[in-house]
Amino acid sequence: MTTSSTILPAELEDLVALFDVRRTDAPTSDEARAELVAAPKFGTVFTDHMARITWRADVGWADRRIEKYGPLQMDPATAVLHYAQEIFEGLKAYKHADGSVWTFRPDLNAARFARSAHRLALPALSVDDFIGSLAALVRTDLAWVPGSSDSSLYLRPFMYASEVFLGVRPSAEVEYLVIASPVGPYFAGGVKPVSIWVADDYHRAGPGGTGAAKCGGNYAASLLPQLEAQKLGFDQVCFLDAIENLYLEELGGMNVFLVMADGSVHTPELTGSILEGVTRSSILQLAADRGHDVVERRIPLAEVAAGLADGSVKEIFACGTAAVITPVGRLAGGTFDHTLNGGEPGELTMEIRDELTDIQYGRVADRHGWLRRLA
Repeated sequence: MTTSSTILPAELEDLVALFDVRRTDAPTSDEARAELVAAPKFGTVFTDHMARITWRADVGWADRRIEKYGPLQMDPATAVLHYAQEIFEGLKAYKHADGSVWTFRPDLNAARFARSAHRLALPALSVDDFIGSLAALVRTDLAWVPGSSDSSLYLRPFMYASEVFLGVRPSAEVEYLVIASPVGPYFAGGVKPVSIWVADDYHRAGPGGTGAAKCGGNYAASLLPQLEAQKLGFDQVCFLDAIENLYLEELGGMNVFLVMADGSVHTPELTGSILEGVTRSSILQLAADRGHDVVERRIPLAEVAAGLADGSVKEIFACGTAAVITPVGRLAGGTFDHTLNGGEPGELTMEIRDELTDIQYGRVADRHGWLRRLA
């Protein structure tokens, strides 16, 4: 039931035309591809091609192309290996019932990619190049887009410092690429609540740092706390602010929301150390559309623990591109341990999740114009 125009805009056609398509000399057979797409595995199977653009300080962005997916040749002195100057994004391409392929709010991903680039002293990629690269790759590997229920083609744009040098300064050479992986439902057996451990001895990011940028270092910093949470029997870890160690920030890769007993929906405000998620932004709008008071504020952990004990906090969920919305069934820290809704997903959590995925797959009207057709 997609309401956005099904006519491919002329300007998108022009952007796609900028990419020179250099097809692989060893394409995956139809039979092998069909088997892989029928049982997709997140981030382990990739399509035949990738999009690529090269930047040089004296030239700018050039050589837009679609080329064979394969290993990158990299000198041991390549800058990114030593100084971690890199960023990435994540979004999906969805096949609708009529066979058309769409993506969800790519303009927000493109804008965040530019902000991340600025923070990491990388060159900004234009919105046109960002969206054009997605469309060019999806059209080249259209047969890789799954058509089964709640499956999609995950798109991973990324940029890294490719100059060969040892020295602490911004790279004068950069590579931008997009790779794609067919993926199935995040919760293969149905949506299952996760358990969260609140870390009070580690921090994901601090003021003035890279917390608002989508860069690998932020995720690397979350891995050890994640491992320690898993040893305690928890699925994920939630981080507190790095100044007072009192306020909820986010999970290692997801934003967090609270649904209060009065129906209001609360989420940590953006402080510069929290990633501004596209899914987060969409949930705020959908909750407001339903008449819920939406509050972005600093949320003390002590208030959350007390609210779980007295019932004023009714539901908790996390959100991100991969899982969309993940119900939280248990939240614990050093001085508390609470189970929510008997370990079952919350009512509003699932209502918003269903509405959001229905929009993405074209099953309900896209009243906000969030969808962008790629093919």
